[in-house]
Amino acid sequence: MRAQYIMTSTNASPAPQERYIVVINHEEQYSIWPEYRELPLGWFDAGKRGSKDECLAHITEVWTDMRPLSLRKHLQS
Repeated sequence: MRAQYIMTSTNASPAPQERYIVVINHEEQYSIWPEYRELPLGWFDAGKRGSKDECLAHITEVWTDMRPLSLRKHLQS
């Protein structure tokens, strides 16, 4: 008899009411992260929490220069 396995995805789509945190790294690059999960190494809370759409809208407002911080500094020197 064959064993049957049920596979589940850890990347399943979140529920629409799930809350997120806007996070930023040392290169001033932004992302969103589920509020209930521990932040990954190298990412810090940028001070905005809300729905996925709210957090993405905030990133659109504040992340106007997509270049990493190190590149921006290099080009200024």
